[in-house]
Amino acid sequence: MLVTGGAGFIGSHLCQRLLEMGNEVLCVDNFFTGARGNIVELQKNPFFEILRHDITFPLYVEVDEIYNLACPASPVHYQFDPVQTTKVCVHGAINMLGLARRTKAKILQASTSEVYGDPEEHPQKESYWGRVNPIGLRSCYDEGKRCAETLFFDYHRQHGLRIKVARIFNTYGPRMLPNDGRVVSNFIVQALRGAPITLYGNGSQTRAFCYVDDLVDGLIKLMDSPDAVTGPINLGNPAEFAIRQLAERVLELTGSGSQVELRPLPADDPRQRKPDITLAREILHWSPSVELDQGLLPTVEYFRKLLVL
Repeated sequence: MLVTGGAGFIGSHLCQRLLEMGNEVLCVDNFFTGARGNIVELQKNPFFEILRHDITFPLYVEVDEIYNLACPASPVHYQFDPVQTTKVCVHGAINMLGLARRTKAKILQASTSEVYGDPEEHPQKESYWGRVNPIGLRSCYDEGKRCAETLFFDYHRQHGLRIKVARIFNTYGPRMLPNDGRVVSNFIVQALRGAPITLYGNGSQTRAFCYVDDLVDGLIKLMDSPDAVTGPINLGNPAEFAIRQLAERVLELTGSGSQVELRPLPADDPRQRKPDITLAREILHWSPSVELDQGLLPTVEYFRKLLVL
């Protein structure tokens, strides 16, 4: 199993699960946002291998299955070098699809709910084409992932590749980066440090938060599904929360005395985001089982230990 972005937040959990299932795993990462600390324990496993590589360049290895997760996924990181973000989405997809074609491997693309943009349909179904600004600050990621989906389906139609496309909604859990700018990690780190909780807009915008273990289950079930199941398939938790609600839960769980500080809403920030997971339920027999409070507890403890170190 090849996992690109395997040292990242989701990628490292996926590598761990694949190893636990008895697979040989090749983790490929350029460590732009991936962290060696995420995979240091996995290195004790003789069936685990790390290769430092940027997938915008071709990769020549022999594999049976490819999970393509390589890409910075938070606005702070993907806007740092937007040209490179587009390259890893597009050139990276081309290189991984080329590898899959040569090795006859099955390949899964980790796409994103950001392909829906600031949606006019709620909740978002896979049939919805989205409402994305093609020239905005987030476009390098949003449009890059949309183009990657196009490439996957064109390779499937033109070359008969066995593809899987997962549209991942907000995911959280241990091994998130403390400085990635995502709302869950932001709130927890701010609360633990006693800093103001930065709430953009009035906090009424909504998100649906999926715990990382549930997401990994979904990715593996999608990869193991029949070849006729290509996706795209939404993977996320349909339980919807206002951002202000999340801030209140984090303050309660951390016991923090931090105050809430309102800031202007970022450009093109979606007002609401919630997956319709009917297809995942019917086709993959998958639905998330970890509720927000259950998942926040180990996430808070992870950051508590991390910040002490």
